[in-house]
Amino acid sequence: MLYQAYEIQRSWLNSVSSMASISSNMLSNPANPMSYTGFGPMAANALDVLAHATAQYGKPAFGITEIESDGKVYPVIEATVVNRPFGDLKRFRLDGIDDNRPKLLIAAPMSGHYATLLRGTVERMLQQYEVYITDWADAKTVPLHEGSFDLDDYIDYLMEFLEYIEGVNPGQRPHMMAVCQPSVPAYAATALLNLHKSPATPATLTMMGGPIDTRESPTTVNNHAMDRPIEWFRQSVIASVPMNYRGAGRKVYPGFMQLSAFMSMNLQSHMMSHYEMFKHLTTGDDASAQATKDFYDEYRSVCDMTAEFYLQTVEEVFQKHSIPNGTFEHKGEVVDLTQITDTALLAIEGERDDISGLGQTKAALKLATGLSEKKKRYYMAEGAGHYGIFNGSRWRDKVAPVVEEFIAAHG
Repeated sequence: MLYQAYEIQRSWLNSVSSMASISSNMLSNPANPMSYTGFGPMAANALDVLAHATAQYGKPAFGITEIESDGKVYPVIEATVVNRPFGDLKRFRLDGIDDNRPKLLIAAPMSGHYATLLRGTVERMLQQYEVYITDWADAKTVPLHEGSFDLDDYIDYLMEFLEYIEGVNPGQRPHMMAVCQPSVPAYAATALLNLHKSPATPATLTMMGGPIDTRESPTTVNNHAMDRPIEWFRQSVIASVPMNYRGAGRKVYPGFMQLSAFMSMNLQSHMMSHYEMFKHLTTGDDASAQATKDFYDEYRSVCDMTAEFYLQTVEEVFQKHSIPNGTFEHKGEVVDLTQITDTALLAIEGERDDISGLGQTKAALKLATGLSEKKKRYYMAEGAGHYGIFNGSRWRDKVAPVVEEFIAAHG
């Protein structure tokens, strides 16, 4: 009944949001005498914050229309080039520029948020590359007849997408960047492609804030996954999709549960952000208030994960530590990380990352014992949290140039 209870709450909060929005507009309307008092605008702003905090959000659009590259502004062409039941491959390229630019696949996390969370990542990398990104589906929208999707399938999707990208310009090897959780399947896919000498083997793999070895500097997220047996997760956080969705009956880890977990980790910070939004509205600083709204519009847009993918990830990555222990399997075959000999590896971590602690991503460099040290690099973004290593000013000005330099050196 977990999902059904949430749907009831969601319907109620939608009504609250609508009523708060209507009341806010009434109190701030110039035709209302209350709008000229001290109380009217203050109450209107408080109701505006309430309306925003209780609103429901669907899948956002990337909305990238133009990019400046080498001093010139180019229109951006967005297209879905591969369509699969559990995720599409999107391509972003600049109109009127050479199609032979290096190709970069960004592996977006399947962790409760849509790929649009990486909008800033895509925008920055478009300055130098033709960018592809995995656009994962909301599991509650995938009908049961499409089958299951687990960690093995994620790896298969990545390899298929890389093969497609290489096929666009045969002989030009793509590059891959994995943000957070997909560092694990991207690392495994890279090992398998190296093993089979595939022409789609990425020339470089950049892993950012990824849980390669969660025994290093364990965080609250890591401890939560280790404190309970896998059966607890199966019985406590897995729910069936209600009948009002296309994926009715599918077992999922609901996005609203993931959002609740992340919000509770920094509840005081989120409350202060909304209080600051209220103060910005009260002082007439609409630009700052809108920036906060834009962030939460994206942050609260969540999607469901298939139960099999979520449970396999918890068990293999956080409980069994299969990657660092050398026991990680893909469809019954042990993934041999020593086979990575032809893909340069870059590990990036944030100094203040509270999701993937320091050393967890760096461990990937130690495990790839068959790779020359000249093809390995580590970078720690000083002062950056988890979100800051792939979005925001620190990402644009500090982290992205390191990635570009690394790709140029090993392309």
